[in-house]
Amino acid sequence: MHKSREISLSTMGCGTWAWGNQLLWGYNESMDEQLQAVFNLCVSNGVTLFDTGDSYGTGRLNGRSELLLGRFSQEYQGLNQENICLATKLAAYPWRWTRQSMIQACRASAKRLGRNVDLVQMHWSTGNYAPWQETRLLDGLADLYEQGLVKGVGLSNFGPKRLKLVHQRFAERGVPISTLQVQYSLLSTYPLTQLHLKDVCDELGIKLIAYSPLALGILTGKYSQKGPFPKGIRGLLFRQLLPGARSLLSCLREIAQTRHKTMSQVALNWCICKGTIPIPGAKSVTQAQDNIGALGWYLDSQEIAELDQAAASSDKVMVQNIFQTK
Repeated sequence: MHKSREISLSTMGCGTWAWGNQLLWGYNESMDEQLQAVFNLCVSNGVTLFDTGDSYGTGRLNGRSELLLGRFSQEYQGLNQENICLATKLAAYPWRWTRQSMIQACRASAKRLGRNVDLVQMHWSTGNYAPWQETRLLDGLADLYEQGLVKGVGLSNFGPKRLKLVHQRFAERGVPISTLQVQYSLLSTYPLTQLHLKDVCDELGIKLIAYSPLALGILTGKYSQKGPFPKGIRGLLFRQLLPGARSLLSCLREIAQTRHKTMSQVALNWCICKGTIPIPGAKSVTQAQDNIGALGWYLDSQEIAELDQAAASSDKVMVQNIFQTK
């Protein structure tokens, strides 16, 4: 029964990106129409995997990301409509500690989306602080697949050791793991260079998804050491990282100019060439068009090597997610 079930991830391998639909900073309801246009543009250009999470939105915006994504999906009519894949991540909140809580959470997400979730993912591992909780939540994740409530299951922020353990546990139930999400970019190479997660995912038949592929915007080239900087914590992070990323940004800029591409497109294409599926966000049609420009071409081996070397020489890198396990 499980073998015949396939999740529609389009051509999710090298050469595609997905839309990461997180809580929008500074969001207001007037943006809805603009975001619908972004969604329409993505799908019509073959970008059909959309990733969100049930924790994206608090207070009056609780569940807003899923509600919007569900609405966009329902209102879209056009090319690739049948290939739309809605993925969400269920948070490992401390009050979720039974397998039934995961089933309830997924049903709530499906209600907000207005349709069943295609790909459900555990948002983070509790292995670093509450491994007993993780076991129950993972059992609930597998239950969702066995009960036919989702087409596929995935994980996020799991390292190779825990990934192998979960894979074995799920395999005993005949439940395949479709995807693994990790923070990965030219300023966050740790998951592949040190944890070797790509090798493990290839061995286990799991697609690797790269979140924050533009390092929160640092790799777009829109910001300099002199500012101006984004507000809040993001701005503080930029002040710390930009001085040490000068050589990397210079390398990105040179390759982008040679290729007649933007720095964002080169950074995303680098992720693609590494065999991952980057999920950049897009709040405007212009941003979405820029992201789409990362498709249909590939950096050559010399360009990749130059970027690898520049990334390795960066004085500072993105702080790893505190939930990332080994």
